[in-house]
Amino acid sequence: MTDDRSSAREPESLAAEYALGLLEGDDLRAARERATTDLSFATEVARWRGRLSSLHAETDAVTPPSNLWSRIEASVAPSNDNVPALRRQLRAWKVSAGLMTAIAACLALVLLLEPRGVPLQTQASPQSASPMVALLGDKGAMKVVASWDPNARQLVLAVPGGMSSDATHSHELWVIPAGGKPRSLGTMPDRKQMHMRLANALADLLEQGATIAISVEPRGGSRTGAPTGPVVASGSLTPA
Repeated sequence: MTDDRSSAREPESLAAEYALGLLEGDDLRAARERATTDLSFATEVARWRGRLSSLHAETDAVTPPSNLWSRIEASVAPSNDNVPALRRQLRAWKVSAGLMTAIAACLALVLLLEPRGVPLQTQASPQSASPMVALLGDKGAMKVVASWDPNARQLVLAVPGGMSSDATHSHELWVIPAGGKPRSLGTMPDRKQMHMRLANALADLLEQGATIAISVEPRGGSRTGAPTGPVVASGSLTPA
């Protein structure tokens, strides 16, 4: 029997699973490839990563038991005819469980931080800023998704496709505020995802309409404080 769970899944659900890190094997490879060719899908993934980035910054990673999912699958005791349907249900449950855990952790954090003895409705809530996203590309091809959480001052970069590099050059990240000069955010490590917590002076520059760009520089970054090599990807920050 052909298992068509990937093609039948809604794009929003698949993007959430990809952002949460629940995909594996062929599903992960298919989602990774789709993020490089499908702009709407890449945007949805970036939105999910922007929503979750503040939670990642506040909670420590916990590794579940290696046999957890196999125990769940075994307890269902599927027959050969309903394996694809049960796998779809299990994957949906994983997404729901991941989202509910995120919501619960956020609520727990609020309760812990809330001063005791003072009614909740009398507390002045600080104005929270909305997360933003920039799709960095070149000549119509999207290369990097940048998700910015202004409340946590955290920038998350996801590299769905490959960015060629060599031993003598580095990719350097820049923010260019509207009407301003480029400011370096540092060089990019050679991996698929990176998290950067920015100082206030740099965080204040990442406003809606600001440009995020990547240039090729000598190993270790530009020696001049400005881009010196070719800009290989760029995009503007917009609300997620």
